[in-house]
Amino acid sequence: HVQLVESGGGSVQPGRSLRLSCAVSAYPVNSYCMRWFRQAPGKEREGVVIIDSDGTTRYTESVKGRFTISQDNAKKTLYLQTNSLKPEDTAMYYCAADRGTCSAYDVQGHGAGMDYWGKGTQVTVS
Repeated sequence: HVQLVESGGGSVQPGRSLRLSCAVSAYPVNSYCMRWFRQAPGKEREGVVIIDSDGTTRYTESVKGRFTISQDNAKKTLYLQTNSLKPEDTAMYYCAADRGTCSAYDVQGHGAGMDYWGKGTQVTVS
């Protein structure tokens, strides 16, 4: 079982940055596929980025070049650096985990196959 706790969200002006954190009870990333998702009110949840069990990363097109996923195994923490934030980035951001590889998943998918979820951290850009 994996427990995930997100933090670092907030309200910022367009163009600003936030660093989101996800404390992970089970590490390293090699044993699990880790993903960030986001969901705005009234909209479907969408995938933002995958860091797979082999360390490879994939980003959805709308955040590519602006968002960066990273990890600190010593701190058992996954990060999402969000730069050049836009109003359309406003959403609840979740991290999620599953065993093995995510190679079969589309990065922008809803994440129905993920086993473990955090409760989310809110990002508001206005």
